[in-house]
Amino acid sequence: MTLINKTALVDSHCHLNSIDLSEFDNDIGQVIQLAHHSGVEHMLCVCVEKEDLPKLYKLAEKYREISISVGIHPNVVMNEEFDAENLIKLAEHKSCIAIGETGLDFYRNEDGAFRETQKLRFREHIRAAIASSKPLIIHTRQASDDTIKVMEEESARDIGGVMHCFSESWDVAKRALDLNFYISFSGILTFNSANELREVAKKVPLDRILIETDSPYLAPVPFRGKQNHPALVKHVAELLSQIRNLDYETIAKETTDNFYRCFRKDRL
Repeated sequence: MTLINKTALVDSHCHLNSIDLSEFDNDIGQVIQLAHHSGVEHMLCVCVEKEDLPKLYKLAEKYREISISVGIHPNVVMNEEFDAENLIKLAEHKSCIAIGETGLDFYRNEDGAFRETQKLRFREHIRAAIASSKPLIIHTRQASDDTIKVMEEESARDIGGVMHCFSESWDVAKRALDLNFYISFSGILTFNSANELREVAKKVPLDRILIETDSPYLAPVPFRGKQNHPALVKHVAELLSQIRNLDYETIAKETTDNFYRCFRKDRL
């Protein structure tokens, strides 16, 4: 791997297996190379359902700059739920460095029974993370109080992890930080409507910030509405440097160092 930019970045949350490769000549290698040209040295490809895993395993085995997670997104409907033991076994792959994404998502979902299923699933993920010594990747949408409550009840602070694609208030950020979690900002930070979130980004301690694309979703300005991919994480870093009044190199170094510390991963 040869980085074109000297200042390294990490995309701490992407879904490479979901990218429409038709605009990349059906070659995931082009996506990886574009990331290198933007200075991205590592990518965490995050699992959302069991069916993702064969593709994720293959990606990680082919590209040393890709790590993976194991988890079931809260919105995924399953005929049979996974318990902590199942998750631990699946996470034994050498490139798996995290459990998730997991959490709670009550957006457009008022089904009380399914909300309870999400909570039970979330608890199993936390237990698996603690047992396997792999940090958590947490998704929360219109469910922040319940998310934090489950984290507290299941002692998620004992393993820590990241609140991915953060778009909540400073109060929620502070409660997550107190539970030993990092805060990850995505392209949402660049949206015109994200003034409150940018204020949150000013307050989070620099040694607890990660950056991500959540690609292929949430492309940052000026690419909003287009497909996202890891190379575009630099635009999140650039805006973060502006709102924190720090140079780009500092933001790149700190967020990259934070990634390796959060996920207990050695740098290649």
